[in-house]
Amino acid sequence: MVIGFHACKRDVSEELLSGSADFKPSENVYDWLGSGMYFWEKSQHRAERFAQDRKIEDSVVVGAAIDLGFCLDFTDSESLFYLSQSYLALKEAIELANLSLPSNKKSGASSNNDALRRELDCAVINFLHSQREDKGDKSYDSVRGVFWEGKDLYPGAGFKEKNHVQICVRNPNCIKGFFLPRKEDPKFNSV
Repeated sequence: MVIGFHACKRDVSEELLSGSADFKPSENVYDWLGSGMYFWEKSQHRAERFAQDRKIEDSVVVGAAIDLGFCLDFTDSESLFYLSQSYLALKEAIELANLSLPSNKKSGASSNNDALRRELDCAVINFLHSQREDKGDKSYDSVRGVFWEGKDLYPGAGFKEKNHVQICVRNPNCIKGFFLPRKEDPKFNSV
């Protein structure tokens, strides 16, 4: 079970909190972790910054309790192996069809050389999901990845200003509930 944060417009947040919203996965060709609903793991601040960077008007950050379930977790070498094998299979299929493999691209919004449009990664991950479905294998409920993004924190740093762990929920049953994050009371030490 993890806590994730999602930035959205106020009306969407109200629907999520009331339970009246349907699960709406993002299905952009450039989504970093394939199709699903995206959350910043343990980082309300990163979700707020995302809303600012994207200029989402009247934005609200909602929290969610998420059971990752059967997770394609890119902090695990086995998941990375499956991803590399999926890439090879996709590459072969695309070459047989005489098509071009998509590529990850730098976005105009990038403050560095970050490939913010992850068309290749998205295609490989979605292909992995479709391969599993075609074979009758268990579907992944979620995908989890670590990303180094943004400018170096200081000269020679191995840390970037926007490093984060992102979760892509594919199975809406993984989301156990939504909540509005509380503001911390400055009179008490942070937990």
